[in-house]
Amino acid sequence: MNSDANVLTREDITVFFKIKKRIYLSLKRIFDILMSIIGLLLLIPIAFFIKIAYMLNGDFHSIFFVQERIGKNGKLFKFYKFRSMVPNADEILFRTLEIDKIMAEEYQKNKKLKNDPRITKVGRFIRKTSLDELPQFINVFLGDMSLIGNRPYLPREKNDMGAYYEDIIKTKPGLTGYWQVSGRSNTTFKERLKFEQEYSKCAGLKLDLKIFFKTFSVVLFRKGAD
Repeated sequence: MNSDANVLTREDITVFFKIKKRIYLSLKRIFDILMSIIGLLLLIPIAFFIKIAYMLNGDFHSIFFVQERIGKNGKLFKFYKFRSMVPNADEILFRTLEIDKIMAEEYQKNKKLKNDPRITKVGRFIRKTSLDELPQFINVFLGDMSLIGNRPYLPREKNDMGAYYEDIIKTKPGLTGYWQVSGRSNTTFKERLKFEQEYSKCAGLKLDLKIFFKTFSVVLFRKGAD
């Protein structure tokens, strides 16, 4: 004899997944806060050495790079990194793309340049070692970003994201993510969008842990880093 009490309704299933997601997001936020505190403690001495390195190269500008990026649900936030480029980087980029058609095509395809003329000597080192990402722990602590998530895109990249945009902004941007452990600089802009759309659709504790541990090997062996 069948009992209605043992039959799960669509509403029951919906409630179950909502609770599951709420638990996942709560655990993720707790983990983000703990890791960002550790990251911020590391940030202080590393910032000191990077400042000294820049000064020894005759560069006395701020070592921090602040820029608006697209966050969850399309909300803009102030994004922090260690500066790896010359201070007037955007101006040089636009000028370069105007006079160099080959670089313009490369940037249109990948939204980055393989041999970027704007990167400093110190900047090349901190990029290779991923040290330039450390100030993003400020964003993680403030809640604008998560440790694991999608790339924080530039507002000017919104139109280029096309149909992928709505899926990607469903999750917080991350310090590391699915595309970083799946090719990093070796992927095209469109391939990156596909990876990040997939993450937004499949985000969960199991996938986050997989990305977290895989990030260590990617950073350690500098796979795909420019």
